[in-house]
Amino acid sequence: MVEEPRPILKSAFLAILIIAILILLTQVPRFTPLPVLEAAAAPNSKVPHPKGTVFFVSPRGSDAWSGKLAEPNRAGTDGPFSTVARARDAIRALKAGKPLHKPVTVYLHGGVYTFAATLVFLPEDSGSPKCPITYAAYPGEKPILSGGRVITGLKMDPTQPAGPTTVQPYTVQIPDVKEGKWYFHQLFVDGHRRQRARSPNTGFYHADGIFEAGNPTRFKFHAGDINPAWPERGDVEVIGLEKWAEFRMFIRGVDAATNTATLSAARQQFGDDKDVRYWVENTPDALNSPGEWYLDRRTGMLSYVPMPGEDVNQEQFIAPALPQLIRMDGTERTDAYVHDIVLRGLTFAYSDWSLPPNGYVDTQAAYDLDAALDIRRARNCRIEQSTFTHLGQYAVHIWKGSHSNQITGNEMTDLGAGGVKVGGWFIPEKPELATTDTLVADNYIHDIGIVFPAAVGVWIGQSNTNTVAHNEIADTFYTAISLGWTWGYGPTAAHDNRIEFNNLYNLGRGLLSDMGCIYSLGVQPGTVENNNICHDVTRYAYGGWGIYLDEGSSHITVQNNLVYRTEDGGFHQHYGLENIIRNNIFALGQTAQLQRTRKESHLSFTFEHNIIYWTEGKLLQGRWDDDQFRMDDNLYWRVPAPANLSNQGTISANQPILFGKDTLEEWQKRGQDAHSIVADPLFVDPAQGNFTLKPNSPAPKIGFVPIDLSQAGRRP
Repeated sequence: MVEEPRPILKSAFLAILIIAILILLTQVPRFTPLPVLEAAAAPNSKVPHPKGTVFFVSPRGSDAWSGKLAEPNRAGTDGPFSTVARARDAIRALKAGKPLHKPVTVYLHGGVYTFAATLVFLPEDSGSPKCPITYAAYPGEKPILSGGRVITGLKMDPTQPAGPTTVQPYTVQIPDVKEGKWYFHQLFVDGHRRQRARSPNTGFYHADGIFEAGNPTRFKFHAGDINPAWPERGDVEVIGLEKWAEFRMFIRGVDAATNTATLSAARQQFGDDKDVRYWVENTPDALNSPGEWYLDRRTGMLSYVPMPGEDVNQEQFIAPALPQLIRMDGTERTDAYVHDIVLRGLTFAYSDWSLPPNGYVDTQAAYDLDAALDIRRARNCRIEQSTFTHLGQYAVHIWKGSHSNQITGNEMTDLGAGGVKVGGWFIPEKPELATTDTLVADNYIHDIGIVFPAAVGVWIGQSNTNTVAHNEIADTFYTAISLGWTWGYGPTAAHDNRIEFNNLYNLGRGLLSDMGCIYSLGVQPGTVENNNICHDVTRYAYGGWGIYLDEGSSHITVQNNLVYRTEDGGFHQHYGLENIIRNNIFALGQTAQLQRTRKESHLSFTFEHNIIYWTEGKLLQGRWDDDQFRMDDNLYWRVPAPANLSNQGTISANQPILFGKDTLEEWQKRGQDAHSIVADPLFVDPAQGNFTLKPNSPAPKIGFVPIDLSQAGRRP
């Protein structure tokens, strides 16, 4: 028999046990720490448990801590890092020159991480195919990587002139600006871009004639548009629009007697537009409208006119201080790549733009501007499910010998320039220095070109074997996707690129000229433009096309695309060699449906199994009298208007279809469209963009295969 403990001993034992438990509880952190984890998380767990090594970063953290806890412990002695740079350096120490044997994940808690300098990833920061290094948003949270600074202290200053407005500006002096340490070109109030002081407030001034071709450029202005005192300030900008590009130059001189202004550089060689549109920025004279701001470089004084109902003391003011947020920088001419790094679920915000001393003159697509995320000599890196917004230039640039990288599932909006650039504007010296095999997919790129309107959604320069697929690109002032960077038939590194299943719309918006949904340059064997939707392209003076094969575009296959409501036609080839245009729908062009600009002695293209459907404008525009093209097995249908209508551009019920100057019979005698037909294709509802064929459509008679565009655009 076991003897029962005495009551007094039992009480003492219990008391000691309770005291021990209380002592242990005081040592337990308030938040459960997450150590280096090896296994997957339990189902429905809110805390991430990836395989491998885990670090955490938080605005509530400290770079003196280990970074291995998701939250600070109760004692305040350990917890997450406070900066991404510290997490990068911790991984460097973890590797210590040795390869990784486990994946590494860095989780960023929600909040703002303000970068004092560009965050640089070097080859030693790389992972491996089986052990990538991932920087990701903590589940359910939104980390913002910011290049901006918060500005506070704006107060109404009645001594500051307000111009014509009755609202006095609010002002604050920024010491770093006055001392020449900082100057910014953008201002955001409560997350909304505000307009730099601009004149006129809406619309444009018009030059009295052209901008002259000399160096520097001079132009005549209309009386009252240019203030003769502006050259003294030294940084008043003229922004002019020339055909498909813009320039930003400073005013260096004004002759008030002749109304002539001298700018800081030469304009574009093609800049012979008459009565050129322009506006003026960055002068206190223009600070006369709600939402406008002006920064005086000499005094450091920021002036801002509030929006109606806006409480300046309650809103957050942010101005960018960095042109670039992150750079992945491999070593050129060696095998030292940055590789196997993943950036996921992050927001990149508040980068700036700047001007060279004599301003900026764009030749096309703002191709030479920097990007907030610059990727050089990188392999197997992924940027996914992230947001790029409030940026001054492009969002992402992948170039200088990068291979097999992915930009997927991101949103890019409110960009000073464009979305993604792939490759450079130069032909690589060696094949291994070329940028290849980039995937740009499932991105939503919209409302871009705010500062540099000629920028494009996706630009591919001298680069090959890339895929641009399932993107939605909308609300641009110029082209959505641009391919190649060789004008004419010269050497090029652009070939075997695939542009497919993209949804491209609301392009141009009447601002610039000479554009397309998909634009190409140079000889590009193996390049395919397939299963894209393109609609609603409007331009300023000319050139609002859908598929645009520009100078030298050759050996490109264009098939299974739907193009409609383009101002100057669904298809245009300037000049090129042996392109294939097959099984497309080109519909509802305004001035014309198809255009061929230059005659050449070789076969331009083969055009077959296409449907052309229109209600106004010509069928063919340009040069079609040499028969250096092959057209057959196409379906043509012009919707006739009621015979009693005589509006300009309206087609009467009995007017025959003309192929240039030829009737169909005359056209066929030339050897063109021998098996083509004129018939209603019987679309379900073309006025509403539904070009599905009804069951009894005659389209199969020409070998047309119905196009399944249900997968075009972003996939969920």
